[in-house]
Amino acid sequence: MTRLYPISESLAFGSPDYFLMLALLFFGRSMDFFSTWVATPNLALEGNPIAKKLGWRWGVLLNIVLCVTFAHWPLTAVIITTTGLLVAARNFHSAWLMRSMGEDAYRLWYSERISNTRLGLVLLSLLGETILTGIVGAALLYSTPVDSFPGAIALGVIAYAIVVLFYTSLSLWRTRRSQRRFHIVEDEH
Repeated sequence: MTRLYPISESLAFGSPDYFLMLALLFFGRSMDFFSTWVATPNLALEGNPIAKKLGWRWGVLLNIVLCVTFAHWPLTAVIITTTGLLVAARNFHSAWLMRSMGEDAYRLWYSERISNTRLGLVLLSLLGETILTGIVGAALLYSTPVDSFPGAIALGVIAYAIVVLFYTSLSLWRTRRSQRRFHIVEDEH
């Protein structure tokens, strides 16, 4: 098998390197799916509204199509795989708690924790997590060519930091909005 440097070139369908990228993508996406299923089998806690709307069956089908497509481009495949594996690791971090409490109880508990914590502290914690993670990716990217495996991994780490910042911010916004609506209804009665 040939080395994939530079990895910014496209691969022919069916080539050994294409199948390597396909295997990496399937592994990364499978771990993301498996960790999500362990944490929230009914997708009640899924942060991505598109994934939640698609559900398991359509989500799997869409991801198969995406894997088969993106396996042509090693740079993109490594970025997606890296991001997926990091998301899976993050999911596994709290999956046991989500599963043991149940999805609705965990959501209520999380919402209560958010409402009992100053928003500034929550945002500082989120920014600390994502900025520090992004710095690791940026440092690696600075020290290696973008069109190399380490460069693609670095971009995947940066993409992960962005994904966590975006979806956690979205979750916080929805939680705060829901709490405000609940308090308005409660005050009216």
